[in-house]
Amino acid sequence: MNLLAVDTATSRFSAALRTEQGEWYFEAGAGLRHSELIMDSVDLLTQKAGLKPADLSAVLCMGGPGSFTGLRIGFSLAKGLALSLDIPFSPVPTLDCMAHPFSIWPGLVVPVIDAKKNAFFCALYRDGGRLTPFMDAEAPAIARTIAGALSGENPPVLLAGPDAETLRRRLEKDCPRELPPGILRTSPFYGGARSLLELAPQDIVKNREIFDNNVARFAGPEYIRKSVAELPLHWDSKAEEQWLNIPGM
Repeated sequence: MNLLAVDTATSRFSAALRTEQGEWYFEAGAGLRHSELIMDSVDLLTQKAGLKPADLSAVLCMGGPGSFTGLRIGFSLAKGLALSLDIPFSPVPTLDCMAHPFSIWPGLVVPVIDAKKNAFFCALYRDGGRLTPFMDAEAPAIARTIAGALSGENPPVLLAGPDAETLRRRLEKDCPRELPPGILRTSPFYGGARSLLELAPQDIVKNREIFDNNVARFAGPEYIRKSVAELPLHWDSKAEEQWLNIPGM
């Protein structure tokens, strides 16, 4: 199979293409420029592999959580190619992909994405398996979850991903008593588009049937948190009362 994978979930963009002849990979610090890089990178990879878009067998993308805009860009490309070429696409949970390269780490692995508003998207993994649901939590809640998973043991805890160091500083500053001193390690590395290739192929055959049944055509990212536009408007009751009592209103 000729599998194309794109990771637009964080500020680090990556794309990978795997064929029977080999694997091609592109990575760049995208910031907010995913839309500028994504099509050029796909063209570059297919040209390097000697393929045309019509030769693709399936398209893979990060399923979330992650950047709201980035995830939408990745899904748009994957679904657009899938619909136009009549091939399946498969989203894969972002944090699963980020943790995948550390499956042999001898302790807990916590992939981290800064979710802003003093919170982080993360989950706990051990031996390649996910131990917790995806979390949208502040540092104290994450520290308590890690402490609970340690169960009195003190194996090294690896915080992985572009925002790992940010969470480490927050944990050591805000929760110094929750975790044993010196237990935290960090790595800016994490699984991107290459991990998509590793984790998704088993789902492609299943997704072929789902796609044919129109279900996957309406699949969307797993955001975990609502966007600012979706959050309910909270009125200050006193301010509202004052506004309603203005003469002429």
